Amino acid sequence: MSVRNLVEEFSALKDPRCGGKVEHRLIDILVIAVCAVIAGAESWEDFALYGRSKQDWLGTFLALPSGIPSHDTFRRVFMLIDTGRFEACFESWARSFGATLDREVVAIDGKTIRGSHDRGREQAPLHVVSAWACDRRLVLGQRQVGDKSNEITAIPELLDVLDIKGAIVTLDAMGCQRSIASRIIERGADYLVTLKANQGKKFAAVQELCSTTCFSRSATHRPVHDEFDDGHGRLVRRRVFVCPDATALEPLRDWPGLKTVLAVETIRSVNGSGKTETDIRYFLSSSADQPEILAKAIRRHWQIENSLHWVLDVIFNEDHCRIRDRKAVQNFALLRKIAINLVRRHQASKASLKGRRKMAAWDNRYMEQVLTGNFHA
Repeated sequence: MSVRNLVEEFSALKDPRCGGKVEHRLIDILVIAVCAVIAGAESWEDFALYGRSKQDWLGTFLALPSGIPSHDTFRRVFMLIDTGRFEACFESWARSFGATLDREVVAIDGKTIRGSHDRGREQAPLHVVSAWACDRRLVLGQRQVGDKSNEITAIPELLDVLDIKGAIVTLDAMGCQRSIASRIIERGADYLVTLKANQGKKFAAVQELCSTTCFSRSATHRPVHDEFDDGHGRLVRRRVFVCPDATALEPLRDWPGLKTVLAVETIRSVNGSGKTETDIRYFLSSSADQPEILAKAIRRHWQIENSLHWVLDVIFNEDHCRIRDRKAVQNFALLRKIAINLVRRHQASKASLKGRRKMAAWDNRYMEQVLTGNFHA
C-alpha cells in the first residue's frame, strides 16, 4: 500500500464545506491530521504545528494549494465531517488489511472518552463501542453510543458493517441480548457472551446447575481446561467447565443458536499478600468448537482492554483530550484508531508503540514506512 493508496481510501469522504470558500483540500487536512496523531499530536494546535514543521515533506505527496491549514481550520473541518461517512471510510480501509481470519476472535467493547464531558451544557462524556481483531491486532470499526441510549443499540449497527464471517465474536454482559446473538449468527459468525446476574432467571438457573455439577464436592463434571499463570506478581489458576445440561434449561430454551455454556473459575492470590480470591463467570456461545478454543477466546477478549483501550488512554492520552463538540470528539477518536492500525503494522520492530511514534515524528522516512506498511532497513 503506497501513500497514494492511503489517500485514495479516504478520498470518498464528502467535503462538508461550501465549495467556493475552500482553500485547503479535505484529503490534505485528513492526511496531515493522521500523520500528526501518529507523531504525538493531541490538539488542533498540534496539527497545525506538525504541518508547518513538515511542510516540505508533506508537499511531496499532498497538493497543499494554500499551504498548511490553521488550527481553526482543522477544528472547523472535524466539527463538520459526517461521522457516519468517516467511519464507513475507516471500515472500508480496515478491510483492505485483509479478511477476517477463520475463527479469529473479534472483541467488541465500549470505552468512555472521559475528557469530553461539558458540565456547563450538562453533556455527559462520549461513549464509543469498538471492534478489535485479536489475531491481527487491528481496529475494525467504531460506533458512538447515543446520549440517551446504551451499547445495546450501538453494537448491532457496528456488527452490520463488519466482515466477521467465520469469527468468534466476544462481548461482555451488555451484549448478552437475544437480538445481538441472532445478528452475529446472521453475519456468519459465532458469539461468546458473558452471562451475569442482570439476566435474572437465566443466570440463576445456570449458577444453580453449575454449583452442583461443577463446583460441589460431588461434582460430576471435571474441568476441560486447567492452567496456572504466575506472572505480574500473582498466581492465578483458571479452570474451565462445560455445562452440557445447561443448554436444556427452561430459561435458555429460546436463546438463539445456543450450543455451549461455560463456567470459568478464577482463583487468584497476590504474592506475599496471604489473600486468595475466587471468582466464577458464566458464558453462552453458539460455537461448537473444542472447549480449549473457547477458553482461549475468553482470555483473548481482554486484548481490547489491554491493546486498544489502555493504549488510547496511556499512549494517546485520549481521556485527557478536552475537545467537547460531539462530532469532533468522535472524529478525533477515529483518527487515533487509524494511527494505531498504522503504527502496529511494523511487526518486526522491537520498539514500543510510544517509541515508534517518536521515530515517526523525528524521521520522515520512517513515517512514510508507517503510512505505507513497507518497512525496510
